[in-house]
Amino acid sequence: MGVASAEVFAAIADGASRESGLWADALRPAAQREPVPVFACLVEDRRFVLGVETIYEGYLLHYGSSRLFSPPDEDVALLLGDALLAHGLVRISGTGSVAAVADLAALLSLCAQARADDRDGDGAAWAATAALLGRGALDDARAALRDEGDATPLERLARAAAGDEAVDAALAAHAARLGAIV
Repeated sequence: MGVASAEVFAAIADGASRESGLWADALRPAAQREPVPVFACLVEDRRFVLGVETIYEGYLLHYGSSRLFSPPDEDVALLLGDALLAHGLVRISGTGSVAAVADLAALLSLCAQARADDRDGDGAAWAATAALLGRGALDDARAALRDEGDATPLERLARAAAGDEAVDAALAAHAARLGAIV
């Protein structure tokens, strides 16, 4: 992602800071930020990169370790995470792809269920969604995770679309940001 990653993370930080002084106060100093994309490298349609990484940053504020923000408490982290999830969905909807918005909404629902059930699989869900965003190819694989706790079909789809090396890198980065449940 290179230079584009710096632009993506600057846009996430700037957007949040402009929206609320509370979000601006939670932003880490520039030298302490970790502008490392996780799933953007799997996204084929570059129009979706900013939205995906914005949503993922919100997800990290809920469940993991943020790359850009250090909220003062869990309440601020939750609210900022919600705001970033919404911003990301707005960015994706701005592309005009209803299918991509639907994929991301399904991803967030699926991941929330997996976390509530203390199940693995959110990394595979993120990888498959990023790699096949807006293509309408994920329903059966999502059902396997939702109904049976089996993330294998999602991971298989991600690998077929983006390649083993890219998926391995994304899943390793995701695991590092979230800890045990991936």
